[in-house]
Amino acid sequence: MLDKPLFSTSKEKEKCIIVGVINKDQNAEKTKEYLDELAFLASTAGVICKKTFVQKLPKPDNKTFVGKGKLEEIQTWLLDNPVDSIIFDDDLTPSQVRNLEASFSETKVLDRSLLILNIFSQRAKSDQAKRQVELAQYQYVYPRLTRMWTHLSKQKGGVGMRGPGEKELETDKRIVKDRISFLKKKLEKIDKQSLTRRKERNRLVRVALVGYTNVGKSTLMRVLAKTDVFAENKLFATIDSTVRKMVLGNIPFLLTDTVGFIRKLPTTLVASFKSTLDEIREADILLHVVDISHKSFEEQIDVVNATLADIGASDKPTILVFNKLDLYQAESEEGLDAHLATEEDLEKNLAKLKSSYLAKNMENVVFVSAHKKENLKELRDNLLELLTSKHFAIYPNWDPKQNPLYDWQGHQAAEEEE
Repeated sequence: MLDKPLFSTSKEKEKCIIVGVINKDQNAEKTKEYLDELAFLASTAGVICKKTFVQKLPKPDNKTFVGKGKLEEIQTWLLDNPVDSIIFDDDLTPSQVRNLEASFSETKVLDRSLLILNIFSQRAKSDQAKRQVELAQYQYVYPRLTRMWTHLSKQKGGVGMRGPGEKELETDKRIVKDRISFLKKKLEKIDKQSLTRRKERNRLVRVALVGYTNVGKSTLMRVLAKTDVFAENKLFATIDSTVRKMVLGNIPFLLTDTVGFIRKLPTTLVASFKSTLDEIREADILLHVVDISHKSFEEQIDVVNATLADIGASDKPTILVFNKLDLYQAESEEGLDAHLATEEDLEKNLAKLKSSYLAKNMENVVFVSAHKKENLKELRDNLLELLTSKHFAIYPNWDPKQNPLYDWQGHQAAEEEE
């Protein structure tokens, strides 16, 4: 990976400001929502957001993203309120980065993609995930090489590395290209190993949890699989895919927790995480988890569906799982304290949602609370119906009691006890 992390790892958190633009494609309300998400991303990376700057423009300025007046306003504010970084909500072009770095010489300039890449680098645990993130970082860095990346020239030296009159930037670009080539070859080897492992699982039906980041996929997997899976109220808590073998209603299957999607996900990450996304592409059934308490859950559904279409996984049997029933705010004069939702509140919310347009206009919809373990039986019943159809299409004469690979009686006893 790059020589050092983007943000300090010391106990004292870094500070930042975030900047966004209201334009014809993004109104004020949508821009505020995107910037709130950007602030959450910054918090996930360990950075405190001190202020938000927004400007209304027909389109982002080609030179500095924001106009001259807004740029001066930010510079003036920074004189009395120094911060460590300025984070822009959209991708910056190489020329914009150079101009902004010249304007804010003492402050790091980042965009949304670089921030997401940094979070992925913090979260990656397996060798495969680390290589995938590193490749995405270098692919992002390559067209944006400026003075902040000149340290790369120190990574490699020797005779013939630098010709007469060759600039340091050209040397950096050569080093980055070599590293990208090396990482691609390394990942090709890892991908082949992953493909072999997935082929070994082909005799089982495979179910994948998909959805927007931080909708509760890992929490739902912990409840369904009755196992410890890392879950946290932060974006991209899960980077590495987690696979668990399960039995539901006598049917054995594999349940996979996958990386969450997000608006404006860097294309370099989508390409680099090919092997991880293959878990979704090769799944037989998808559980599309949605945060019903989020005010823009419908847009999040669209983002996930668009990403699934991009990777060729949009035609699979899918259960739409509306999660966080306990945090759903039912309409009332006083409102509902989401964190203190009672069992009665959950029942009211469930009844209300089951009679809503969501249940009427969408196929195979279930409303649950993974945290409160509410309405999971309906989810299991719906999943079992799809599992049975898929499993017996593969094994038409399958008898669980005669199959030595699975402790059918043990699983059956556990289900009845629950």
